[in-house]
Order: sequence, then C-alpha cells, then structure tokens
Amino acid sequence: MDRRIDAHIARIQFGQIMDLAVKNNERFIVDRRGEPAVVIMSVQDFIRTAAPPPDWLTKTWTGAKRRELETITLKEIDAEIEAHRAGKPPGGST
Repeated sequence: MDRRIDAHIARIQFGQIMDLAVKNNERFIVDRRGEPAVVIMSVQDFIRTAAPPPDWLTKTWTGAKRRELETITLKEIDAEIEAHRAGKPPGGST
C-alpha cells in the first residue's frame, strides 16, 4: 500500500518511515509542494518490483537452501574457489 506524505513530515520522521518500509514493505510517496517527488521503499521491495531475479537464479537459490548451502562461510567459499582453480574436487582430497 502506498502512503502519501509531505516532504516536511518525511524529514521529521525519516527513521520511522524507513522502519515501516523495511518491516512492513510499506511504500511512501513524498510530496513536495503538493506534487509527488520521490518514493521511499525497502531495497527488497525495490528488487522484487523493479529488478526481479531471473528464473534460473531463483531455482539456484531454492536448490541451495534445500541442500543447506545458503549458510556457507566466506572461508568455505574461498576453499571452494581455491580447490576449483587447483583442479581438485571441492571439499575433499584428490
């Protein structure tokens, strides 16, 4: 749901507006001198609306979650890359 607010109110209550945008996926249309000027929305909402991921990426994320790979650490990622570059099977010996 989009809510229209005046620019002055947006300045005064910016932190609260950001919280509502992030937590409740609310969108705010900020008016300046009675005319719509900008939209405040969460990054997740923006990505979902303006730049949704392609189907292949969504399927990849789903597969990674199913195999519990979304919790891989940076150290594990580096080890995977290093193993691949060395031509070794990832996570194991040759």
